[in-house]
Amino acid sequence: MNLRVVAANLVVKLRCFYREKTAMFFTLAFPIILILVFGTIFMSEDNVSYHLCVQDLDRTQSSAESIKTLELNGKFKITTVDPAVNAAQYVRTNRVNLVLVIPEGYERSLLQRMMLDDIKASVTITYIYDPSSSSVATKMEILNAVLAGMNQKMSGKPPFIKSVERSILTKKYRFIEFFVPGIIAMAVMTLSLFGTVDSDTELRQKGILRKLSTTPITRTDWILSNILYQFILAVLSTIAMLLVSYAVFHVSLHIDAWLPAFILLDVFAFVGIGMILTRFAKEAQSAAAAANAISYPMMFLSGSFFPIELMPGFLQKIAKTLPLYYVNEGLRASMVFEDNMAALRYAAVIGVFATVVFILGILANKWEEGRS
Repeated sequence: MNLRVVAANLVVKLRCFYREKTAMFFTLAFPIILILVFGTIFMSEDNVSYHLCVQDLDRTQSSAESIKTLELNGKFKITTVDPAVNAAQYVRTNRVNLVLVIPEGYERSLLQRMMLDDIKASVTITYIYDPSSSSVATKMEILNAVLAGMNQKMSGKPPFIKSVERSILTKKYRFIEFFVPGIIAMAVMTLSLFGTVDSDTELRQKGILRKLSTTPITRTDWILSNILYQFILAVLSTIAMLLVSYAVFHVSLHIDAWLPAFILLDVFAFVGIGMILTRFAKEAQSAAAAANAISYPMMFLSGSFFPIELMPGFLQKIAKTLPLYYVNEGLRASMVFEDNMAALRYAAVIGVFATVVFILGILANKWEEGRS
């Protein structure tokens, strides 16, 4: 082993890395971004507070005090729900995962128990919940613990407060049914973004793009063929994921025209982002580092793996600006909830975004910029 050769080769590689400013920036920035994102999400886990919607049908001093107890002991941020609205519809419309309903007659039953010593007096509160959220089970566990503490104050007697759970869905779903659409959205994003970045930067570096401008093929033909190629790969990947999910986990998902529609919108959106990246990061290493810095935080912030409710408020707002969030929610609306109106809203948002970035990507790239 010749140490001088090793040292000389190392110096050459370090100088090349230093010269690729974009690659150096994203290579160093990417882990820092991850630390900032996940550090912000998971720091002070002991102080995490959950958002809880409460519908008080009793509207008495006793029910108000019980809500205050839930807020203090359960560390909940309470939002009151108008007693006149349908709680299940409120969950669907406002995209919350749980509404606790305190029944009418709460105070009357409490007085019977405390003043008249009537051990038969009790109330049943209702958890109206969205099982698509992985955090809803944690919420209900915390609620049950707080209610158990309230019942314990009446020791030696049957529990005064009982609870019953009611899902907003007519069919029972497991978490895997909500997990699969998010994985489909994430996989299509990764294929489209990195496929575009890897292909375009390689062809640009080799000068092939500039040479293509001298052939009969137009830039529109070239871009359209790339879109179709990425779409075919995305469809094949989706089919593979669905087959495995059905075969191994026996998932129950609704498949209709919305699935290929969201896959196509996903492809357009991230192919557009990929074309923009290759315009400003022309070296393959730089473009790949930039794609990593964009895609990895996005897949964790958009709700593919865990609910955005676990994040601080400002990160939740950021999550709702990300295109992958709307693909995730759109696929779940169509495949799980079978809610065509919700799917249409999410498709409209991602459709506008995909149109804008795709047009920008086309305008940002010119064949004559390819290097021979």
